[in-house]
Amino acid sequence: MEKKALAVLASGRGTNLQAILDAVAAGQLRVDVRVVISDRGDAPALDRARQAGVEAIFVNPRQYSTRRDFDRALIAILQERKIDIIALAGYMRILGPEFVRTFPRRIVNIHPALLPAFPGLEAQTQAWRYGVKIAGCTVHFVDEGVDTGPIILQAAVPVLDDDTPETLAARILVEEHRIFPQAIQLLAENRLQIEGRRVRILPAAPDQD
Repeated sequence: MEKKALAVLASGRGTNLQAILDAVAAGQLRVDVRVVISDRGDAPALDRARQAGVEAIFVNPRQYSTRRDFDRALIAILQERKIDIIALAGYMRILGPEFVRTFPRRIVNIHPALLPAFPGLEAQTQAWRYGVKIAGCTVHFVDEGVDTGPIILQAAVPVLDDDTPETLAARILVEEHRIFPQAIQLLAENRLQIEGRRVRILPAAPDQD
C-alpha cells in the first residue's frame, strides 16, 4: 500500500514532530513526512525537519493582511505537495474555516489535556490549578472550533501530590509522543470512522497486521 503523504505544522520545539520522525524511522509509522511548516522562523521544529531530510518551510504571518490570506498560502503549499494528512504538533495558530473545510477529516491535533476538559492554552497548568487527580492528553480531529473535534485517542496521567505544572507537563508529554504517531497511523490506514462525535477504530486489514 502506498504511503500517505504527511505534513506537520509546528510552532515550537518540535518534540511531537520528533516523535513522529522517530516512529517513521522505526517502522512504527508508515507515512511519507513530506513537509514541515512553521509560523515562526526560529522554531526548533524546522531544524529537526532539516536534520531528518524533510522539507522545512517558514510561512511568515506578517506577510499576509488577513488570517484567511495566510491560511490560503498554507493550503497552496499543502496542495502542491499532494498532502493526505496534516498533523498539528504544537501549532499555536487557529486554523480558519476555509482551511478546515479544504481538508475535511484529514487534520489531527495533539492536546495536553483530557478533552473536553481544559481546552486552549496552558492546559496542563489549567488542570493542575483545578486540582484534578487525573490529567492526560488527547489526539482529535480538527474542526472549526478550538479543541472541539471528535476524539481519536487519549492517555491518562495521574497527578501526583508533589507535582508542579512543569513536572506534570513533562509526564504528559511522554504520552503525547506515544499516542500521536499511533493516531496518525490509524488515519493513514483508513481505520477511523466518525459516527457523530464518536470515533470508531476499525480492525486492521489482513495486509496491515
